[in-house]
Amino acid sequence: MYLDRYLAENRIIDIKSKTFDEAIEELLRVCNLKVENHLIKEELQKSIIEREKNMTTYLGHGIALPHLRVSMKRPYIFAIGRCPKGLEFQGMDEYRELRLIFLLLAGEKEKNYLTVLSTMARIFQNQDLIQNLVNTPNMKEFRGKIKKAFSGTISIDKSNSNKFNRLILKESAKIAKGANCTRAMVFADTFSAGLDLTGLGSLKTVLVTQSASDYFQEGGAVDSIIAVRSFSKNRLSQMRSAVLIGLSRGILNFNDKLCCIAGNPNSNQFDTVVVIDIAKEFQIIFNHHSDMLPSSVKPEVLERALAIATELAVEGREGKPIGCLFVIGDAKALKPFTKPLVLNPFYGYKDEDRNILNPFMDETVKEFSTIDGAFIIRGDGVLDSAGTLIYAPDFAYELPGGLGSRHAAAAAISKATDCISITVSASTRQVTIFRRGQMLPLI
Repeated sequence: MYLDRYLAENRIIDIKSKTFDEAIEELLRVCNLKVENHLIKEELQKSIIEREKNMTTYLGHGIALPHLRVSMKRPYIFAIGRCPKGLEFQGMDEYRELRLIFLLLAGEKEKNYLTVLSTMARIFQNQDLIQNLVNTPNMKEFRGKIKKAFSGTISIDKSNSNKFNRLILKESAKIAKGANCTRAMVFADTFSAGLDLTGLGSLKTVLVTQSASDYFQEGGAVDSIIAVRSFSKNRLSQMRSAVLIGLSRGILNFNDKLCCIAGNPNSNQFDTVVVIDIAKEFQIIFNHHSDMLPSSVKPEVLERALAIATELAVEGREGKPIGCLFVIGDAKALKPFTKPLVLNPFYGYKDEDRNILNPFMDETVKEFSTIDGAFIIRGDGVLDSAGTLIYAPDFAYELPGGLGSRHAAAAAISKATDCISITVSASTRQVTIFRRGQMLPLI
């Protein structure tokens, strides 16, 4: 989702205030609220600050994303402020680390509101990018860099391409042609400052990146970008996860054959070329594209749950391995096969505030993952419950030896209803997807 069309240069400023409250007032001042006659700056400021007191919008890495739904004609209003010395707010240390504030006002009827928040959180999750923006010497250059970040582009530094990388790309193009590959998949985070893909010629290319800003290849054949949040260190797991996300978004097709080119992140050196036939790789769990997701499940919901599961598998919680289960589908259809083990921590909250697409829910979900039982997630991303017992009928399915009750429950519920389930193993840290009783290990 490219957000640069909602930007206006006069709403990108240097914050002069020393407190968060006053900084919000500065940002609202440049929002041209006169266009919306009924919007009163003081009332908006009060609502934003009250929300901040109840739930911080600080995302880490020096970023805050205060946001509010309002009744207005425009879909979105962005105001961006730079504060290199941090701000004061109720004595909280995290606001002293604040470097950039992205104020978002969204129309009440905008359906993609949470997707916009999620996109913002993904774009600006990299500390190096934040430091680069904060240290930009003048406002004109700062505004230009913000515009590029919002549009999903960065400049390409071709100096990183050396003789060996050009050779890898050239030979990969030959391999792709010989293997009848329909696309190349390139892991862009191999390079720290962009990459030159001219060696691939006219071969259609999909870039995979988890860096703060997407890559753009001038004059190249890049036609799609798959943005991921977290990766296993295992190279084949990375490829399988990226393909799964590409399939769920419709970027890739089941009849595609991919020539995947990768290297260690920020190594500036390709070292792996693998050919993946998607139909053969995923036929054990998906027969065709209609099997990919339940009809009620949005692709971005699966992607978000998969990202949190992968982060839990890689990082654990407070240094300890964590096992958990996510079940995504029609909550009403799942209800006959579930019952609460504890009081539901998500009960009574607005759908918007308990939606997994809301970037501020990440830590909440990870904290509740220590509760025994499953997360039940609606297809639109709303967290229906946590600490939920799955007692689906024991349909015929096969599990490898060593997998326990969590995986058995995931397999059973995916067989009993039209849902998709994701497990994280506490013992092996393996992330596994279950669909129609079949399992697909990702990590």
